[in-house]
Amino acid sequence: MADPSIRLLNLLSLLQTPREWPGGELADRLAVSARTIRRDIERLREIGYPVEATKGPEGGYRLVAGTAMPPLLLDDEEAVAIALGLRTAAGHPVDGIGEASARALAKLEQVLPSRLRHRVGSLGAATVPLSAGGGPTVDPAHLATLAAAAANRERVRFAYRAGDGTRTRRLTEPHRIVAAGRRWYLIAYDLDRDDWRIFRADRLDEPHPTGQRRTPRELPGGDAAAFLKNKLYSLAPSYHADVTLHMPAAQVLARFGAAPHEVRPLGDDSCLLSGHADTLEWLAARLIMLGCEFEVHGPPELLAHVRALAARATRATTP
Repeated sequence: MADPSIRLLNLLSLLQTPREWPGGELADRLAVSARTIRRDIERLREIGYPVEATKGPEGGYRLVAGTAMPPLLLDDEEAVAIALGLRTAAGHPVDGIGEASARALAKLEQVLPSRLRHRVGSLGAATVPLSAGGGPTVDPAHLATLAAAAANRERVRFAYRAGDGTRTRRLTEPHRIVAAGRRWYLIAYDLDRDDWRIFRADRLDEPHPTGQRRTPRELPGGDAAAFLKNKLYSLAPSYHADVTLHMPAAQVLARFGAAPHEVRPLGDDSCLLSGHADTLEWLAARLIMLGCEFEVHGPPELLAHVRALAARATRATTP
C-alpha cells in the first residue's frame, strides 16, 4: 500500500479534476478499499478541503468552492500555463493586476521544480511583449461588477464618458465583457436607447447593480467578439481605394496583404488594387513601401494625401 501522505495527494489530484468521482472508481484508481477512501476524504475535510458527497447510484465525491483557497496540485503543463498567464497579466491595463500578478508569479516560481522553473524562465527571457504604451487603465472592481451582472442577468446603472467628453448616465443589461488589445469593452443592451451598444470600460464609472433581473436578450449574431469587431469597424472611417500598381498581381498579394478578390491582374506586370482601408496614412505608406510605380484613381482623400507626402519628401530633399 502506498504511503498515506502520497495516497492523500493522489486523491486530491483526482478530486481537483472538475467532475464527480464515485467512491468505487477512486478506490480502483488508488488500489485501496472504499473504506480507506472514506477515511481519506475525512482527512481532506479536516485540513480545509471542502469535499462534497452525494448519495445514490449516480453519487460520488467532488471538490467544491469553500470559504478559503486551499493549496492546488498542478501538473507540469498546468503550472507552466499559469506562470505564462501571470506574466502576460502583469502587462495588462487593469489597475493593480500587474502588481498582484507579479506577487503571484513570485510565489509560484518559488515552489516550481527546477526543470519547470527553467522552462518558465527560458520562455520569459525569449519573449518580449509589444507594449502599446501607457494607455488607459480599468478598475478591476468595475469589471467584477459588470461580469457578475452579466452572469446574474441583472441590470446595471453607470456613468459614461463618450469620446468627445460628453457624460451621461446609462441603464444597461450587461451581456459580455471582451478584451481587445489593451482595452476592455462591455457589450450591453442600452435600455434608454433601445439598442445594443459597446462601452469602453476605462470610460465607465460608478457601476451600480439595480437588483432588477431581466430576461436574456439574444445578441445579434450570437458571438460577442464578432459583434465587437463589426461594431468597431462600422465606427471607423473607411476608404475605398482604386490604385493601378505596376507589379505582378501575385507579388502584390504576397507583399500588400490584400484579399485575392481585391487584386485584379491587368497584365503580366501590373494589376488593379480595389479595396477598403480604415486610414489614409496606412494605405499610402503601404503603397509607397511596395517600391513600384502606381497611379491613384481614388478616393480624392487618398490622392490629396499622397500629393502631400510627395511635396513633403521633395522639400526634405531640396537644398
